[in-house]
Amino acid sequence: MSVAGFKKQFYKASQLVSEKVGGAEGTKLDEDFKDLERRADITSKAVVEVLNKTSEYLQPNPATRAKLSMLNTVSKMRGQVKSPGYPQPEGLLGECMTKYGRDMGEETNFGGALTDIGESMKRMAEVKDSLDIDVKQNFIDPLQAVAEKDIKDIQHHLKKLEGRRLDYDYKKKRQGKIPDEEIRQALEKFHESKEMAEGSMYNLLETDVKQVSQLSSLVESLLQYHRQATEVMEELSSKLTERVTDAQSRPRREFTPRPKPVYDYGEVENSNGGYAPAAATPPVYSSAAPAQYRGPSFQRTSIKSRPSEPCCKALYDFEPENEGELAFHEGDIITLVNRIDENWFEGAIRGKTGYFPNNYVEVVVPLQH
Repeated sequence: MSVAGFKKQFYKASQLVSEKVGGAEGTKLDEDFKDLERRADITSKAVVEVLNKTSEYLQPNPATRAKLSMLNTVSKMRGQVKSPGYPQPEGLLGECMTKYGRDMGEETNFGGALTDIGESMKRMAEVKDSLDIDVKQNFIDPLQAVAEKDIKDIQHHLKKLEGRRLDYDYKKKRQGKIPDEEIRQALEKFHESKEMAEGSMYNLLETDVKQVSQLSSLVESLLQYHRQATEVMEELSSKLTERVTDAQSRPRREFTPRPKPVYDYGEVENSNGGYAPAAATPPVYSSAAPAQYRGPSFQRTSIKSRPSEPCCKALYDFEPENEGELAFHEGDIITLVNRIDENWFEGAIRGKTGYFPNNYVEVVVPLQH
């Protein structure tokens, strides 16, 4: 620092101390300047605070918000970007739901619903990506430019103005010890800084049309986001309504334990000293119509032919969930072999025999008891 520069810093420091400690009066700025400074200060604070809160609104997570701030650099390097480079919460939820929906099986109501919601949430994440990018490029970046240029210019000129005022006041109070020319030059520099500060503040306040335009871009981006989100959610709601209706139209499948086999000690050839286990039969078999039943293979009484064979008609599709159950489709005619209990029949179709619930069929020709 030169000697002149050091002296100027000393003058300003001495004047500041005399004002703060000694209560000395400094040069007062006019009321118009103070009003302009007040309005510029409020506008500057509004720009900075709105920028921060908008970023927090888009991304509450601080780590993600830091990545959001890098979008400007990325867009300059790559052109128009399609992804902000960080995961959206909607996408993470969608991936989770889709994974478990597929693991359960999309043919099940719950698994299919999870998959539908998961795919919709992933679409929501894409919509949110578009919102982040649009708001960053059309609102945050232009407003950030105001904060980085116009507001910094105002701060620079006000700081310089304050320094030159202190320098002028110090020299003015020592008139006679300091040459008049030096005092005149200090006054000219003070007025020069005052004009530059007024100009920078005026420029900020006169850009309100541009700032309102940027706010309009923010609202348009939000409106577009909510329109697209509504479209995705309405489509998803329709799918889920259809699933609920379909599920309610199906008969409720109550859990019924499988029938336990019993032993029938009929007439069979003894090969173990007079005792042999008979074939397992359901508890309600009649002597006239013993049914074929899964169990140990032993000699069985044959079924006598009847003039009209017992049968039933399937009202719904039935998919077996346990071993030994009989699969059929709506409209199939199933031969009735036996009634196991009040909930289950044993029947045969297409060469296969098994159990099925009686609330899935309508009896056409009943079993003879």
